[in-house]
Amino acid sequence: MNNKYFGTDGIRGTVNEGNITGEKFFKFGLATATYFKNQKKTKQIAIIAKDTRLSGYTLEPALVSGLTSGGMHVFTLGPLPTNGLAMLTKSMKANMGIMITASHNPHYDNGLKLFGPDGMKLSDQIEKKIEKLIDAKNKSQLTNNNLLGRVKRLEDGNAKYIKILKNNFPKNFNLRGTKIVLDCGNGAGYIAAPKLLKKIGAQIIPIGMKPNGFNINEKCGSTHPFKIQSAVKKYKAHIGISFDGDADRIIMCDEKGKIVDGDQIIAMLARRWKQKKILKGGVVGTLMSNYGLEKFLKKEKIRFYRSKVGDRYVKEKMKGLNFNLGGEQSGHIILGKFATTGDGLMVALEVLFSLRKGKKASELFNIFKPLPQVLENIIVKDKKIIDQVASKNAIKKASKIMNGHGRLLIRKSGTEPKIRIMAESYDKELIFKCIKIIKKAIKK
Repeated sequence: MNNKYFGTDGIRGTVNEGNITGEKFFKFGLATATYFKNQKKTKQIAIIAKDTRLSGYTLEPALVSGLTSGGMHVFTLGPLPTNGLAMLTKSMKANMGIMITASHNPHYDNGLKLFGPDGMKLSDQIEKKIEKLIDAKNKSQLTNNNLLGRVKRLEDGNAKYIKILKNNFPKNFNLRGTKIVLDCGNGAGYIAAPKLLKKIGAQIIPIGMKPNGFNINEKCGSTHPFKIQSAVKKYKAHIGISFDGDADRIIMCDEKGKIVDGDQIIAMLARRWKQKKILKGGVVGTLMSNYGLEKFLKKEKIRFYRSKVGDRYVKEKMKGLNFNLGGEQSGHIILGKFATTGDGLMVALEVLFSLRKGKKASELFNIFKPLPQVLENIIVKDKKIIDQVASKNAIKKASKIMNGHGRLLIRKSGTEPKIRIMAESYDKELIFKCIKIIKKAIKK
């Protein structure tokens, strides 16, 4: 059974519609407070961070009201990358962390990502339990009026996060002489990322660091890497780095302006970690990971497994296999040695640590040839359209044509009203032929 509220990565949608309203966020807060209070922890603490969307200022008070009405004490942190919240949830020994964000989506969307006391995203099973509490029609979740939660704003969230990141590297790690084009997508990383990189000596050429509530991900950040491409060439920088709205994704480009996606970053880290004998077990990718990455890791004698799409599924599989590296082509990369979820800034530091001895980014990356891959997103009113007979027949027909020549993946987006089609093959004509068959059936 599909979740009613939760998708691939938390709850997400258009602001002031459906689930993304003040009324619903009060219910989300009350339900999560009730669930975590029932875990019999002595302290009842939630911490909340957000990205830079204007709607965060509307939704956060409603969420806080729900949490405190359920007896939960709340610390609010303001704009902070998602993994910064996950790290602080664990270090502050909170019952839970809640990130108000819609990640790479445009400003008119927003949502939630929930983390448990271990800094991990919640499992499907826990999400289902919280969903039942959201829809409960009794008033027993409201606490006694003498036991209402308190609220406090913490101003040092980014400073705490920076300190944790720095402590993962040697004290003498510096980037003096390194010129970096840094695009924070006008999102949650705009405070911590430039501050930390400057602190360790890098020269920063800034892009997407003037959020106004509406410009998050707008023609900038990891979904628009052409910005770092052109800036790297213009300023003759050593590397380009771009994050999405909540800074849990990273896309890079080398000094020549060539785009480096999540698969290429994972390949580089896997090889390096194996050489340094810090790679544990192997690598977890997803159903979307390029087949070229799989072939490369096999050649390097590194084990590779695929999970469902979504970085929490990657992390769950990593945990089950006891692996310490995994991620997605989109730039969600989990360094299990340091983090419980995707962290663009942490990955950037790990890559920059590899470059500190004068190596060029183009020498580090582009170490495997990706299979030509095309991704198409079809906006639909109802995602169940791919379960209909006509769509199923079209998918079956396309799969039969592709069989032995490449790979097809058709799935419902977990966060948007879209059907996502991925096709990869050395035969580009075959790719477009198969996509056309499926698109035609869905659009009918």
